[in-house]
Amino acid sequence: MIARYTRPGMGRLWELESKYRKWLDVELAVCEAWAELGGIPASAMKEIRQKADFDVKRIDEIEATVKHDVIAFLTSVAEKVGPASRYIHKGLTSSDVVDTALALQIRDAIGIITKDLKELIAVLKTRALEHKDTVCMGRSHGVHAEPTTMGLKFALWHEGMKRNLRRLSAAKEAVSTGKLSGAVGTFSNITPKIEERVCKKLGLRPEPVATQVIQRDRHAEYLNALALIAAEVEKISVEIRHLQRTEVLEAEEPFTKGQKGSSAMPHKRNPVGAENLSGLARVVRSNAVAAMEDIALWHERDISHSSVERVIIPDSSILADYMLNRLKGILEGLQVYPQRMRRNMEASHGLYNSQRVLLALTGKGMTREDAYRLVQKNAMASWRNGESFLKLLLKDRDVRKHLGAAELKDIFDLKHYLANVDYIFQRVFFSSGGKR
Repeated sequence: MIARYTRPGMGRLWELESKYRKWLDVELAVCEAWAELGGIPASAMKEIRQKADFDVKRIDEIEATVKHDVIAFLTSVAEKVGPASRYIHKGLTSSDVVDTALALQIRDAIGIITKDLKELIAVLKTRALEHKDTVCMGRSHGVHAEPTTMGLKFALWHEGMKRNLRRLSAAKEAVSTGKLSGAVGTFSNITPKIEERVCKKLGLRPEPVATQVIQRDRHAEYLNALALIAAEVEKISVEIRHLQRTEVLEAEEPFTKGQKGSSAMPHKRNPVGAENLSGLARVVRSNAVAAMEDIALWHERDISHSSVERVIIPDSSILADYMLNRLKGILEGLQVYPQRMRRNMEASHGLYNSQRVLLALTGKGMTREDAYRLVQKNAMASWRNGESFLKLLLKDRDVRKHLGAAELKDIFDLKHYLANVDYIFQRVFFSSGGKR
């Protein structure tokens, strides 16, 4: 299921072949820098360029003996290169290669997720404009509050995803950092000029000060950006799940021809996609917690973070990609039922106008406390007996002392609730002066 919604490049990005390829990119960039500074003979550099490669199966074989992945990788490369391989990994420690390559992997992952977000944002804008004037009941605590529009729901989600796009951009800035400063970050066996040249070549910035590793708050920032994306996905999913409940049924995720909702009950049409996304959001959020726990390491480095990152960084990246693409499909095919929305609005007998009645009475000179008691008395009667709130107000002499029939009927006109929808849409979608 995940493969169906995940861009092909995201899965491959975290395969061993791809990881080792990034390692080799870093090692070769370091060799090139050494050669430019005279630290590697031109003849050896030519040989390294021509022959440098690796074999994943061979790396696995070597690692089974040496119990060290970077040594196994370097041994496999050395077998391909021959004598000139003595210049590879010159002055480096394993984390120089692993952390710098990981920055390249995360940067590529961010590129994929950025595309996902932009595509989802475009869908949200399209659906918002489509349903700008589709009136529905706004709810607080699950209870009827005041009318809103389905378009405003889409606009709200659009803004949330735009914020996630900005957060992801900031995370990209944080993780696009390389480190080639040796065993404890002091450049004891390598010159800072190598780090500067390699980072420039790879499109990274040097870590200003490091231990044996790039500091893990950078990676935690990325994982937290993904967690916030997942949280926004869940926010949308939860709303869809509520709207699809039988008693509400104002919207429904796509149900394709031939699809079955239950092994026992043929009538079932369940919000399984939204439920799936709600569950996966928990995984991405928990991974962000693990990333923050990776920040504190012993002295200049231990490897307590390493085993965690091998799971949480690929998993959260793949899940974020999957979740955004699956949500896009759900929203593109989301069925919206305006007639049901109107019927649901009528279920509360006009009680959603209570605040407007309250304000109208205070506008006529009543204290807020007295007006509140008067409106609430009629509202509770409507609630208990299922009577029209407007009719009860029209019959209430205390209300009629202040508000005539025409005034009350105007208060109950939906136009008052929709008067500023265009303003909000202008602010959300066109405030920069752009066109649709």
